Amino acid sequence: MIKVTPIIPAGADERGYTAEFQQERTGTHLIVFRKAGTVSGRHYHKGLSTTKNPEILILLNGTCTFSWKHIDDAEVQTAQYTGPVHFEIPPYIWHELVPDTDCTFMEQNSIAEHAADTFRL
Repeated sequence: MIKVTPIIPAGADERGYTAEFQQERTGTHLIVFRKAGTVSGRHYHKGLSTTKNPEILILLNGTCTFSWKHIDDAEVQTAQYTGPVHFEIPPYIWHELVPDTDCTFMEQNSIAEHAADTFRL
C-alpha cells in the first residue's frame, strides 16, 4: 500500500555519515520540523497534484510512528520508523505521522500543492 525504502549510509567517519537517494522531482519542497508527540497528517490525497501522486516524504532524522489505510478500508496499519527513510504514499491512502522523538522530514511538494490536494475522512 505504501512503499518504504531505507536510505542506506554510503560512508561514515567521526563526523557522522553520508547517504544518497534518487531525486526525480524539481520545484519547491518542504522541510518540516516536528516535536515529539505532535500529530501530522490525518488526511489523504486524491493525486490531483502530480506531487501527491505519489506523495514522497523523506524522514531525515528521528523516530516516528506512521499509520495508514486505504480510505475504503477499516483496518489501520501502523509501524515505527527511524530516519533516514523514504516513503511513497499513493493517492487515497489516509496517513498520519506521530513523532516519537523530535523529527525532521522533507516533503517533495509545496504548501500550495499540499493544500490543493488534502482531504479528511
